[in-house]
Amino acid sequence: MKHIKSERGQSLVELAISILILIYLLAGAVEFGMAFFQFVQLRDAAQEGALYGSMNPSQVSAIEGRIRGASNSPIDLSDPSQVLIDLKIDGVPINTAIANGDACEGAGLEVAVSFKHQIFMPFIPELIGRPDIPLNATVTDTILSPICGP
Repeated sequence: MKHIKSERGQSLVELAISILILIYLLAGAVEFGMAFFQFVQLRDAAQEGALYGSMNPSQVSAIEGRIRGASNSPIDLSDPSQVLIDLKIDGVPINTAIANGDACEGAGLEVAVSFKHQIFMPFIPELIGRPDIPLNATVTDTILSPICGP
């Protein structure tokens, strides 16, 4: 009888360890799912900005407004301290390209949106050496108007 009770205790310990591992794996899947959902939101916002900018490349604040207004959940895109936007035309910062007259039909408008996903799982920040995962989405679209030059 004494031998059976000790085996029950062993089974309980094995179950407890197994459940902890399963819960940790489930939390990891949730963490990955949230980060992926946030990346999709960033990509969609970048696509919205690139689409608008392909028709209105000189309206920098309106392009940024379309990006920031694309969504507010799970990331609040309107917060400039959390979500960074970088606009370029053919690899040149957009304001410089506009000043040089390069914001014309056929040029490439690159919209890059970045955000740092804060990791909520315990022990992972210590393992990877940082408390966040940088998420970056870049979309390039061809400028359709205005037609510039001869």
